[in-house]
Amino acid sequence: MNIKSLIRSVPDFPKPGIRFRDITPLLASSTGLRHITRELANRYEGKVDKVAAIEARGFIFGSMLAHALNAGFVPIRKPGKLPGETIGHNYSLEYGINRVELHVDAVAPDERVVVVDDLLATGGTARAALALLERLHARVVGCAFVIDLPEVGGRAKLERAGYEVHALCSYVDAE
Repeated sequence: MNIKSLIRSVPDFPKPGIRFRDITPLLASSTGLRHITRELANRYEGKVDKVAAIEARGFIFGSMLAHALNAGFVPIRKPGKLPGETIGHNYSLEYGINRVELHVDAVAPDERVVVVDDLLATGGTARAALALLERLHARVVGCAFVIDLPEVGGRAKLERAGYEVHALCSYVDAE
């Protein structure tokens, strides 16, 4: 299946010069969702205990994958969204600082975890999520994304840090 055919490119959104990759047509496709779930499940079957997904769109794909793998689901959220005791990690954006948080009891030491999100660009959010999992002594088996934007450099950063990165499709800027 051609996943890209279900992803809409929106020029100049949310600001001029940005080409937004809109996954809503993909989300509307039951065939597309089944395909993504099957592809990711085949890759991680028997290799993970938990699926950690990054808010918000990562929750969609992460929860489907956790269900398919009969694994637990770990939400990595924006500040103040989790009710229990949390740990957090700040990371830089081109226009400031952001933060993600995780429950302190979300992952046991040595549990095998895959990190899931819809899109990999700079890798900042993914790297922050990975830092949280490392603090809990999880064993990260990989990072999975629906879309990779390799020209932005996130994949290279994650791979240089020693993480396996898997993406179902990628775009160069002109596409």
